[in-house]
Amino acid sequence: MADVLDDLAAEYRQLDAVLAALSPAQWSAPSGADGWTVADVVLHLAQSEEAVGSPAVGDTGSFLPSTATTVDGAMAGLVAAERGMPPDALLARWRKAAFATPDTLRSYPPGTRLAWVRTSLSPRTLATTRLAEHWAHAQDITAPLGIDYPDTGRLRHIAWLAHRTLPYAFSVAGRPDAAVHCDLTAPDGTRWTFGDPAAPNRITGPAADFCRVGARRLTPEQTALTAEGPDAAEALRLVRNYAA
Repeated sequence: MADVLDDLAAEYRQLDAVLAALSPAQWSAPSGADGWTVADVVLHLAQSEEAVGSPAVGDTGSFLPSTATTVDGAMAGLVAAERGMPPDALLARWRKAAFATPDTLRSYPPGTRLAWVRTSLSPRTLATTRLAEHWAHAQDITAPLGIDYPDTGRLRHIAWLAHRTLPYAFSVAGRPDAAVHCDLTAPDGTRWTFGDPAAPNRITGPAADFCRVGARRLTPEQTALTAEGPDAAEALRLVRNYAA
């Protein structure tokens, strides 16, 4: 896999090119995130990137230790408290935070654990979650506006994250873990595989579909993915690229 920090920076640049070209009306348009405008989505991304640079991230643990508060609920509250910034100021705020993130995460020594949402993560895993979130919210911005946002090889990081966190997804649903092998087709037609090929459950199909299901932007039924094995369909229903 390519270096995730380099790919994270590339994802920021791809989104930045979209945001820089938006008209005022497009900033105010509804996004694919329920109840949020495009500006709200960018504000959320700016706020979460600012958290990466916060001193609190160096404290191992989590930002939301209580499961009584959902991640979506907490993020919605932060956006509601600050919405209304002019687009130029909002874009500058997001750029300042986002473009600092790769170097911030690269500066930590090996073995560092960083506090994030429900648990502590390594700097590179945190970078992967940032890439996954920016990619998912880029869909929320571009799809309703009819703007092209091509899939790239950077999806490999997101597909890895979705597969790697399947035990978490099962636990959130109160289900025992199940071994799953993923055999996915990359945007360029190459194969990406994750997990033990001898696992009793197997998910195959386009990596872009798998990532969108994990981001809850598509349901499994809306994709070309196939699930074989006693728990494969359930894994595909539960998979997620982000914390609950």
